[in-house]
Amino acid sequence: MTSRNHSGQGGRNSRPSGRNLAVRVSSARRRKSSSTRWLQRQLNDPYVVAAKNDGYRSRAAFKLLQLNEKFKLLKKGQTALDLGAAPGGWTQVLVKSLGPDGTILAVDRTEMAPIGGCKTLIGDIVDPKTEKAILEMLEDPINIVVSDMSPSTTGHSSTDHIRIVALAETAMNLARSVLIADGVFVTKVWQGGSERNLLADLKQDFKQVHHFKPKASRSESAEMYVVARGYRGGSNS
Repeated sequence: MTSRNHSGQGGRNSRPSGRNLAVRVSSARRRKSSSTRWLQRQLNDPYVVAAKNDGYRSRAAFKLLQLNEKFKLLKKGQTALDLGAAPGGWTQVLVKSLGPDGTILAVDRTEMAPIGGCKTLIGDIVDPKTEKAILEMLEDPINIVVSDMSPSTTGHSSTDHIRIVALAETAMNLARSVLIADGVFVTKVWQGGSERNLLADLKQDFKQVHHFKPKASRSESAEMYVVARGYRGGSNS
């Protein structure tokens, strides 16, 4: 069997290849039907399999790989801020893409197992102390801020939508404070209407704003990613 390497940035490296045989999971007596469906979906998800084979901590790594393939966001030697980083799939992509001269700070409210080539910070981005700590830990100008944060879901779609847009707005405000001129901001939202205000705000502060759903996002998911390039604020010093 030919081995696959997904550590690159372009083309076939951002998606799994080959044929996967479907795995059926029998319902256990004590297992809820929802748990059985989740397990069956995981076992049959080609991105879960590819992430395991390639050493990524989560299937979400392929979302950032595909965003980078589409928009060419990541460059060697950049400084990047990864918000909501745990378990570290996006951080791993950043480390590989930015190379040994790049600087990455991974921030999350929960502790994350170390990843070589990056710094980590435990903190909540709604806390002003976290922003101060970020600026202290990243001495170089910040070229790109990425956020794959999601709120705890309630099962009520309207409430959950408002929550994730609020998270994205918090990430956006932090990005405004730390990004260099012409910097890049990427964040996840769920479609539902409220994201229109977020997009309007970003269009005032960035030269180009796009929304994109990577192939690695599940088809039934309402998630999409907002990509804002060319920050009008900041400085190049």
